[in-house]
Amino acid sequence: MKNLILATTALVMSAGFALADGHGKTIRMGTEGAYPPYNFINDAGEVDGFERELGDELCKRAELTCEWVTNEWDSIIPNLVSGNYDTIIAGMSITDERDEVIDFTDPYTQPDPSSYLVMSADVDLSSGVIAAQASTIQASHVASLDGVTLVEFATPEETVAAVKNGEADAVLADKSFLAPIAEADGNLVLLSQEELIGGGIGIGLRESDGELKEKFNKAIQSMKADGSLNALITKHLPDGATF
Repeated sequence: MKNLILATTALVMSAGFALADGHGKTIRMGTEGAYPPYNFINDAGEVDGFERELGDELCKRAELTCEWVTNEWDSIIPNLVSGNYDTIIAGMSITDERDEVIDFTDPYTQPDPSSYLVMSADVDLSSGVIAAQASTIQASHVASLDGVTLVEFATPEETVAAVKNGEADAVLADKSFLAPIAEADGNLVLLSQEELIGGGIGIGLRESDGELKEKFNKAIQSMKADGSLNALITKHLPDGATF
């Protein structure tokens, strides 16, 4: 994300829960709003999807007042660190590289398989051009492959468009993102080959926000314990592994 411009691009919506702490601090939940089914902007102009429903429930259980803001992906970590919001809940996989800059809660999903979307099932992935969204685990994975050319794009929609217009032979992204696109477009094929990369998805926080991390961890664990987290995963991520 290039800039956070609240007046024109950020979406702020109160979750309407109890006060976050004795000082009444509102926790700003940062998301991309462009990666269904994890997060997207619905027809009413509101953040929607798996992480909206999950985040609202976590805030309720943690007794936090939360509001949602959107930020482009490529600057989502810098804008967390600089204080433009308090969390990242945006389909972000926990990696050692990211953990050097920010902190993470316990994972709220298992690693999601990454799949290849192509125009032809006989594409040669070993020497092709593969698109991925910039600053993702998929882009890092493709960059590590010998004989393959990586092309990066700012948004997930652009990676799919690159395959459709011939700029790339394939796009590598979360299967839960690509599968509905393949089902809706008869010209696209989701290959059976999958990559299992990343360490699950968690909420990103500033290193200094240990108390907030603990509140969210307790809420995540309570949802795991009563089965409600698995229910949300099954509802929104039918190919996702449950806890």
